[in-house]
Amino acid sequence: MSASPSSAHAGRRSFLALMGATALGLAGCAPQTTTAASEKPLGALPSGAPPPGTKLSVAVWTTHLQLAPSGLEKDLRFTVSDWPNLTAGPDVIQGFRAHSVDLAVNAGIPPIQARAIGVGARIVAVQERHHPSYAFATAPGSAVREAADFRGKKIAFSQGQAQGVVVLRALKKAGLRNSDVTLVALPSTQFLTALQSKQVDVAPLAEPTLTKYLSQYAKDGARGVHTDVVDLLTVLWAPDEVLNDRAKAAAVRDFIPLWARGQVWAWEHTDQWIDRYYVKDQGVTAADGRRIVASQARPVFTRNWDRAVAWEQETADLMAAGGFVPEQDVTKLFDRRFERLAYEAVPASYREGS
Repeated sequence: MSASPSSAHAGRRSFLALMGATALGLAGCAPQTTTAASEKPLGALPSGAPPPGTKLSVAVWTTHLQLAPSGLEKDLRFTVSDWPNLTAGPDVIQGFRAHSVDLAVNAGIPPIQARAIGVGARIVAVQERHHPSYAFATAPGSAVREAADFRGKKIAFSQGQAQGVVVLRALKKAGLRNSDVTLVALPSTQFLTALQSKQVDVAPLAEPTLTKYLSQYAKDGARGVHTDVVDLLTVLWAPDEVLNDRAKAAAVRDFIPLWARGQVWAWEHTDQWIDRYYVKDQGVTAADGRRIVASQARPVFTRNWDRAVAWEQETADLMAAGGFVPEQDVTKLFDRRFERLAYEAVPASYREGS
């Protein structure tokens, strides 16, 4: 199913209608901030440990795998009722709608998409990535060698996920308009099937999915096209109803340092992380795991979110210009009561800003 440039707004309306129908079927010291929905002050974060019996459903699978081997599990002062293995933004948004997910990790685009369809949720932690995390995989036998070759091609596009914004940024950087290509609307979970069947010519893939795809189809002419397009943000975010609950807000506050320290542990214990995540959980070889990790950059946590907010606004504006979401002020997506928690939790070599 492709979305031509002239049908961009219709595609948006269809997406919003689909999400709306789904929703009907689903049942410390810090400056004051406001919710996206109410604009009422939230007040300071609660202090002290979360009350006994506090539970969160946490869709941050990598942290789940890091807590035990890193020794951080002992510092978890609330109960994790479930660790849903959800990574796609639309799945997380539906989890928020269904009250089955309390906290999740995603790129910067899902919070923008959530606001566009009336789901109140805010960003509570930010990690910046200054190196590309996606490459463009080609269908077997494709003649595409670089981004300039995308003209006239069918590109897998998921507007509610980071992959969608990576596509839009790559087209812009290559001097192409959206109308110069055919954006094929698909959830990222269908990208591999679409490539294999040649329903699309190109799809953005992250590791370890890219490696697994190329290990099977490189012999048939599939390849990875690398660009310098960066998807800057990884964020933790939570529904407004969670952040408005003082017990759950305290649990979110407690989780953020563990999330940040878990990433530091993974960076400093490469062999253990490769074995636990890439080999045993993701099913790639140890050699591929080492190559993937070698291509990544040290995790960075900033003291100030101004750059993250500016990047998020640029992303929202790019989406709005394409007719995919209404214009919005992204400052309302950030709950800056939590701003320094990840930064203060990690050693100086993982910090940026002062």
